Amino acid sequence: MTNLLTQLRWQDAVDIALIASVVYWLSLLIRGTRAVQMLGGLVVLFASYLFSQVFELYTLNWVLDNFLSSILLVIVVLFQNDIRRALTEVGRGSFLGVKERTAYGPLLDELTRAVIGLAGRRQGALIVVAREVGLNEYIRTGISLNAEVRKELVESIFVPGAPLHDGALIIQHGRIVAAGCILPLTSNLNVHQALGTRHRAAMGLTEETDAIVVVVSEEEGTISLVREGQIARVLDATAVRDALQQLFAHDVV
Repeated sequence: MTNLLTQLRWQDAVDIALIASVVYWLSLLIRGTRAVQMLGGLVVLFASYLFSQVFELYTLNWVLDNFLSSILLVIVVLFQNDIRRALTEVGRGSFLGVKERTAYGPLLDELTRAVIGLAGRRQGALIVVAREVGLNEYIRTGISLNAEVRKELVESIFVPGAPLHDGALIIQHGRIVAAGCILPLTSNLNVHQALGTRHRAAMGLTEETDAIVVVVSEEEGTISLVREGQIARVLDATAVRDALQQLFAHDVV
C-alpha cells in the first residue's frame, strides 16, 4: 500500500479527480430522466452476458455477444437526446459553472396573469421561455415579433381562430421573439394518451433544450409547467408564480 502511494503522481490524482467530476456531472444530468432506466437495462444485459460466460450458456452468450459488440451504436441511439443535452450543457459553459445570466423577474408577473386569464376562459396556449440554450431553429418556423412581454399581447395571440394561436409563443432574453412556432413532438412512447399535441410538443422541446414551457389546456382549463420532458400541473395564480420563480430561482432579479 505504501509503495502504491509513493508511485502515485500528481497527474494521476488530477486524472482521477477529473473522471470523478465527469461521472458526477453525468449522474446529475440524467437523474430523473428515462436515461436512468435505460442505463439500468444495459447493466442487466451486461450482467446476463457475464452470467452466460460463467455457466457456459452458449446460445445466450452468442446472442448477447453480438448485441454488445455494437454497444457504442446502441448507446448513441438510446441516449441521443441526453447526449445532445450534455453537449449543449458543455457548449454553453454550465459544466464549468459559467452561465450567461438573463433577468426573468420582470416578466413573471405578466406571464402569470396571462396564463391565469387564458385558463379561466379555457383558451389553449403553448408558451416557451428560453434559458441559456438558444431556440433560433424553432423561432424561424414562426412569425417574428420582438415585443415586450405583456398580458394583453399574450392573450390576444391565443384567441381561438387567431392566425398564430395554434403554434408556440417563444420568449427569449426577456422578450417575445416569435409566435406561431412549430416545436418537435416527444419521442417518448409512454406518454399518456390523454395528453394532446401541445403537451407532447412541450415535452419534445424540453427533452432537447433547457427551456421551460407553460401549457394551458383548452379542454380542461388546467395549467402545466414542463421541464426536461416532465409535466407538473399547477392550479392557481399563486402556484403558477411560485413554480415559475422556483424554476428561475438563479435568474430572477
